[in-house]
Amino acid sequence: MSVQVAAEPGSSPIAEAKGWSVPGIPVLVAGIVLVLAGVGVLARSAAGNHGATKGALVVVGIVILLCAATAFGGLTPVIVGQARVVQLFGRYQGTIRTPGLTWVNPLAKRRRVSVRIRNHETAQAKVNDADGNPIEIAAVVVWQVRDTAQALYSVDDYPAFVSIQTETAVRHIASSYPYTSGPDEERLSLRENAEEITAKLSAEIADRVRPAGVTIIESRLTRLSYAAEIAQAMLRQQQASAVVGARYRIVEGAVGMVRLALQRLEEQGVVELDEERKAAMVSNLLVVLCSEQATQQVVNTGSLYQ
Repeated sequence: MSVQVAAEPGSSPIAEAKGWSVPGIPVLVAGIVLVLAGVGVLARSAAGNHGATKGALVVVGIVILLCAATAFGGLTPVIVGQARVVQLFGRYQGTIRTPGLTWVNPLAKRRRVSVRIRNHETAQAKVNDADGNPIEIAAVVVWQVRDTAQALYSVDDYPAFVSIQTETAVRHIASSYPYTSGPDEERLSLRENAEEITAKLSAEIADRVRPAGVTIIESRLTRLSYAAEIAQAMLRQQQASAVVGARYRIVEGAVGMVRLALQRLEEQGVVELDEERKAAMVSNLLVVLCSEQATQQVVNTGSLYQ
């Protein structure tokens, strides 16, 4: 399910661009030199005797100190795992991702955006599956900011946006598939097809959070169970289904063994059996093979017809 973001007429979607910057260490050194020079000029003006010369020195010293303040004001440290989004007078100017000390326009606003990999675990939600059974489900999502400009300007609060869209996708996936499917059903189920379900969940979350410049690395279901009010009933149903499946396998194997025994007796000529004796033998073998309790042998000293 895709999420469409309405754009104003004539506007284009904003995308991340590289911001302008210069290395910060030379600017830092220059700023220190300017501070020392400004202080020296002001100190000399204080020692001067002439009024015009003193006033000129004061002005020069103040200008030098203002230049130093400009140099220091544009210094921007960028640490590993973070980016700085540069904004000047409300307009996006670019993103700085290179770690280290850089210098940008001191009038620009520099906003921090984490580009580290994050985890988000949804709260346990109670949802009705495709069959109408209440289930409890939760998931964990691994995500990362891909486009810093979209993360800041396309949505109001991108971590909250990811959280809400993830919970919405988990609820949608849970209500679109049954908790479990029968042995003769070919549809996907939440319990038997975990890999396929998590792949669909990752794709839906990625589609929902794409407008925020976020990429989904992985998603996994961390909790999946029936709700407490029907857990016991569903447990009995699963046990009954397991018993029926086990009985089916036992009977299928017993029939194969009986068929093999009759075929071997006939091929090797051990004994000749008419249809009535075959029926009796089949009945005895099935009772022995399909019984849950140990059977006892009974020796028949007569014949089948007495």
